[in-house]
Amino acid sequence: MSAEWKQHLEQDGDARFRIKAHGSMRVDAMLVADESHIDANSDDRSPAQLVNTASMPGIVGEAWAMADWHFGYGFPIGGVVATDIDWGEQGGVISPGGVGFDINCGVRLCSTALDIDQIHDLPGLAKKLSNRIPAGASGKGGVNLQSSQLQDILERGAEASADLGWGLHEDLKNIESNGLLEGDNRELSERAIKRGLKSLGTLGSGNHFLELQVVDRIVDDKASKAFGLRLGQVCAMIHTGSRGLGHQVCSEHVADLETNYRSFGNSWHSDDWNITLPDRQLAAAPFHSREGQSYFEAMMAAGNFAFANRSALTQRLRQNLERHLGNDDADVEVVYDVCHNIAKVEEHIVHGSSCNCCVHRKGATRALGGDHPELADKFRGVGQPVLIPGDMGTASWVLAGPINGSNDAFSSSCHGAGRRLSRTAARKSIDVDELLSSLKEKGIHVHARTPNVLAEEAPDAYKDVDEVIQLTAKADLARPVARLRPIAVIKG
Repeated sequence: MSAEWKQHLEQDGDARFRIKAHGSMRVDAMLVADESHIDANSDDRSPAQLVNTASMPGIVGEAWAMADWHFGYGFPIGGVVATDIDWGEQGGVISPGGVGFDINCGVRLCSTALDIDQIHDLPGLAKKLSNRIPAGASGKGGVNLQSSQLQDILERGAEASADLGWGLHEDLKNIESNGLLEGDNRELSERAIKRGLKSLGTLGSGNHFLELQVVDRIVDDKASKAFGLRLGQVCAMIHTGSRGLGHQVCSEHVADLETNYRSFGNSWHSDDWNITLPDRQLAAAPFHSREGQSYFEAMMAAGNFAFANRSALTQRLRQNLERHLGNDDADVEVVYDVCHNIAKVEEHIVHGSSCNCCVHRKGATRALGGDHPELADKFRGVGQPVLIPGDMGTASWVLAGPINGSNDAFSSSCHGAGRRLSRTAARKSIDVDELLSSLKEKGIHVHARTPNVLAEEAPDAYKDVDEVIQLTAKADLARPVARLRPIAVIKG
């Protein structure tokens, strides 16, 4: 990919760089970074991908890459792009590549009433969780759903899961969008449905995990109290998404949309919509077109499945902690649950005017202000909890959105540490036995189904999460609240 973007790069405030519009770009692009961060990641192809996204029809504001930016499918991971759904005859575009294959991959943080010294036999607990929390590429061990039950989940999300006993109704107020992406059409392919019938309550593989963590630093006292976090407290973080169902939805719609584009010089062109894009992986449809609405509705259905999946895993965590402790003293509560890979219709002020935007967040999370009507009362004047998993050997963070109002990245923040090494490079350079030994020395008990996953997800494969948090705060996107270090890690 071309590195022409470097010729148009200029600093634009603390931890922000602007790539001025050039070529086919319709708007400028923004990188959350400082000079050392750009230098350290100068070979990454994602800034060139960011430049490409700035050419999307109907795009408004700027195309953003959060501090955890790295290379992805079409869009960079860490990318935030908003299009005006009232633009043109059928609205600005929606692109599956701007959401990703794991629709509503997200993170849920659960607090407990426990301190670390109240958990007896931590290694034994870690092993039990590994044995009893279904993980891995297959859906083995998932909840067996009837077709009608799955359809209900696709329509009602986390509430439907709670009705089945796989979640609590009181959790809903602490889930993004209350665990429901509303829509009119929940018709998915037979293959997508089949992949969802047995995978509810499963972690999956890759970067998905369940971690027991302990709060080792409080940065913002007021926010941490509002979030129910305290120093020394044991928490649990669950990172997973819509599993095979969501992957199937994305694969089908990507394949369908890409057939509308043909090679046109160095670009790709759709005669149906008169759209030209610099990369076929950006394949998109006008929001109000038949194809655009078909994808949007299917994406929201898959997103509801992901909310339900994290709810089911939360119930499995509750059950296993109660079994291990011999009582229900853990008192597991949901702090918050955020989407990473989603496109949402939201109202934003862009250059002084109100805009009905389709905001693509791919490897990015919302960071709503404390006066946003969607948030529960306890977050008023504090901001939305923003959950940032790091790597299994360092730490994760809880941030908060603005106290009031919104940031200028469409109320968005980073979603994790961001990869520094590709999965292939990590497997070649990281010794799994040495990794496990070093994690054990730190008191971190790790269980994974496949050794390759450990190499791919090693701390050295990721950027420094503390640096990513620093950049996010300096860029005025979200502020640090609490740091949590891992003590037990369950992976696929």
